[in-house]
Amino acid sequence: MLRLILIMALSAAAAGLSAQQPRAWTLRECIDYALANNITVRQRDVARRQGEVDLSTAKNSRLPNLTASASQNWSFGRGLTSENTYSNRNTSSTSFSLGTSVPLFTGLRIPRTIELNKLNLEAATADLAKARDDVSVQVAQAYVQILYDMELRDVAARQITIDSMQVERLREMFRTGKASGVDVASQEATLAQSRLTYTQADNDYRLAALALAQLLELPSPEGFAVVRPDTALIAMDGAEALPAPDEIYNEAMALRPEVKAEAYRLKGSEVSVKIAQSALWPTLSLTAGLGSNYYKTGGYAAESFGSQMRNNFSQYVGLSLNVPIFNRLETRNNIRAARLNLETQQLQLDNVKKTLYKEIQQAYYNAVAAKAQYESSVAAARSNKAAFELMSAKYEYGKANITEFNESKNNWLKSESDLVRAKYQYMYDTGLIDFYRGRPLDF
Repeated sequence: MLRLILIMALSAAAAGLSAQQPRAWTLRECIDYALANNITVRQRDVARRQGEVDLSTAKNSRLPNLTASASQNWSFGRGLTSENTYSNRNTSSTSFSLGTSVPLFTGLRIPRTIELNKLNLEAATADLAKARDDVSVQVAQAYVQILYDMELRDVAARQITIDSMQVERLREMFRTGKASGVDVASQEATLAQSRLTYTQADNDYRLAALALAQLLELPSPEGFAVVRPDTALIAMDGAEALPAPDEIYNEAMALRPEVKAEAYRLKGSEVSVKIAQSALWPTLSLTAGLGSNYYKTGGYAAESFGSQMRNNFSQYVGLSLNVPIFNRLETRNNIRAARLNLETQQLQLDNVKKTLYKEIQQAYYNAVAAKAQYESSVAAARSNKAAFELMSAKYEYGKANITEFNESKNNWLKSESDLVRAKYQYMYDTGLIDFYRGRPLDF
């Protein structure tokens, strides 16, 4: 009879949960949605596009410019005339010009600036990839947390169902004189505690769902749920041996975007030193232009506008050489500052590498611990199930009281929950190691 109660309880709990289950999201769906809508990722994408614009600007700096100008001037009062005398005359003049300038040599500043902007674009692209990776890991962490809380809530629901049926059974036994009022009251207190535990577990689950929904930028967590992975498959995957931390690190060094971003910035700092040094070189540019003007003096006849524009039309072409001699040591200090920035960037790259190695070490030993915990949970679940079956038999024959029965039942249900939680934890830790090795974060 007791076994029938347990089967009915577990079936009723599962049916109730299935009936209330909204549309469930897989981890891959959560990650894809977060990557498309997360604000941090979108900000990094804007920064990358800004890098494309900066690179285009640097490339176009090699092209000649073209400027046009027009001016109109009026002069009143005494002025110098063509006879070299002064008189009161009003004059007006109109001029038009079109000019261009082409940089011929800038101390290699332009090609080095282009190279720097290419490296900055690569770094911005790597920053975008890093932001996507960070969001993926955060989503996976929140996803696993929901799975944990779902398991705890399910355990609490099963406890309520079993305790409710046990209360009804004891009440019936009390009416027939086979159980005492103390047993009934004790079981009712156990049922009340189970309901409180369920309420707490349900609140934890709702908060975990809210956290993931906010991470996905969903307007509300209502109707949001996740798909439970197949824990049987997880257990089989756990048999694969983990690579050593140094092996994982060597793979990650060639793949991780945070390392690539700082390496690109280090190369950019080296180019920045060369850009600062280019100010020591002279610059040479080609200039050319054309123009014309119209001039009229009050009281004197003047040629027509068209005639003067044709007659005054002129062209010019020239070379401009600028040789730096002394600029208050500004160039020297700029070079020194660029070298200091290079040294800082080298330290930043070293720090990123060390941080990555620490993260990989932590992930590796977490996975080792999770595997050990999983193996222990398997043994604990097996022994607690056997203990509960023995206690159930003793309780049926009146050789154990309700307190002993409840304690054994709670130990069994908790060990089952701990087993699934250990599988999820190991699933996440091994998935994170694969993620460092360049594989998609999915389970």
